[in-house]
Amino acid sequence: MKLTKMSHACVRLEKDGRTLVIDPGGFSEQDAALGADVLLVTHEHPDHFDEARLRAALEADPAAEIWTLRSVAEQLAAAFPGRVHTVGHGDTFSAAGFDVQVHGELHAVIHPDIPRITNVGYLVDGGVFHPGDALTVPGQPVDTLLLPVMAPWNKISEVIDYVREVRPRRAIDVHDALLTDLARPIYDRQIGGLGGTDHGRLTPGDSTEL
Repeated sequence: MKLTKMSHACVRLEKDGRTLVIDPGGFSEQDAALGADVLLVTHEHPDHFDEARLRAALEADPAAEIWTLRSVAEQLAAAFPGRVHTVGHGDTFSAAGFDVQVHGELHAVIHPDIPRITNVGYLVDGGVFHPGDALTVPGQPVDTLLLPVMAPWNKISEVIDYVREVRPRRAIDVHDALLTDLARPIYDRQIGGLGGTDHGRLTPGDSTEL
């Protein structure tokens, strides 16, 4: 399976001629969702969910489908009947040759005064885990953790401890649009040195084989 990093929290996974895209939000490329057979959205925040990008992908390919939580599904289901599926923690499904498990229920705490919204993470083919905006531990081995490295709701000590708790074979940065190039070496050194696993990052558009 090939993983291509898009901007911010979006990734593309490809195998056997099929494509799965997670979180093509407003910080991602305009065409981030196009060409996807399967679209997964972790939650409703605009850096993860961009309705126009998703609509463009569904209109371009009548066979493309979306799996997401209720708050997002309700905004798209009427326009694309039968193609928008609501999922929650504990659900499993197969789509376009990908097997997906759903983990997690709530967005991480941004501030006690800000109500928490729902958030789900996706474990794809039993090996690649995208937690969305949470530090969800899926409770089973993870080969590749897509690591939300920089957000208003986390700090680097929490990110390091999250890597230690999940114990993936490797961690690849996502949720990094707010991280400046000046700060990246600090994060690379500390997460790589203290996380206890292989840690790396990809420039948007770059790929790696999983």
